[in-house]
Amino acid sequence: MNNHEIDYKLYGDDMQFVEVELDPNETVVAEAGSLMMMEDGISMETIFGDGSRGNGGFMGKIFSAGKRILTGESLFMTTFTNVGSGKRHVSFASPYPGKIIPMDLSELGGKIICQKDAFLAAAKGVSVGIEFQRKIGTGFFGGEGFIMQKLEGDGMAFVHAGGTIHKKELQPGEVLRVDTGCLVGMTAGVDYNIEFVKGVKTALFGGEGLFFATLRGPGTVWIQSLPFSRLASRVFAALPHRGGARDEGSLAKGLFNILDGD
Repeated sequence: MNNHEIDYKLYGDDMQFVEVELDPNETVVAEAGSLMMMEDGISMETIFGDGSRGNGGFMGKIFSAGKRILTGESLFMTTFTNVGSGKRHVSFASPYPGKIIPMDLSELGGKIICQKDAFLAAAKGVSVGIEFQRKIGTGFFGGEGFIMQKLEGDGMAFVHAGGTIHKKELQPGEVLRVDTGCLVGMTAGVDYNIEFVKGVKTALFGGEGLFFATLRGPGTVWIQSLPFSRLASRVFAALPHRGGARDEGSLAKGLFNILDGD
């Protein structure tokens, strides 16, 4: 094992958090702001990049941190190290309702490609990089742009996604078409492309967008039932200035009537 070997336990159903158990001198790296709680004896340190061993000095760390900016993530990450003599626990929570997916990279070919805001935490040594989409159509219309996250190593990594998560094994040549926003991640062997929705009426009035993602096996894919963008658009549509909150219930309606002087 090149990565630190960590144990974990998931809690909750739709608002999950993961508790990581650290032996002495073991370290887990996490997104800034994802900490929920930690026990005494754990040292917390903010670092550039992902803390993997391949960063190669100061310039390597700067380059690693710069790649994270391209994925829309924070410039910094946080490491949590057990500096005590016994086992210690640290917990990380999802930023919105959904599931946390534990991934053992040693069992998944050592590489996972996922949506750019999916990474939550990982054992120290897991590299968090970027994956450029080589196909122009995929880059422009894939819902994730040209850049996705790339997790590499042989340790545990944790990603989060919205709603219910469906894991599907694709056989060689098997094709799965999904909404572009519903793709959470995939193993390196899956071919990812974008197709135009056939039929003018379907494309313009079907309510599903003009494009969908085409995934071709072999490999493993993870699909989410509620992308955060879809959740955010519904919340935005229900805001008072959009006219959606007044009719959503008697309490909300009464409150807005009072504020409006009705």
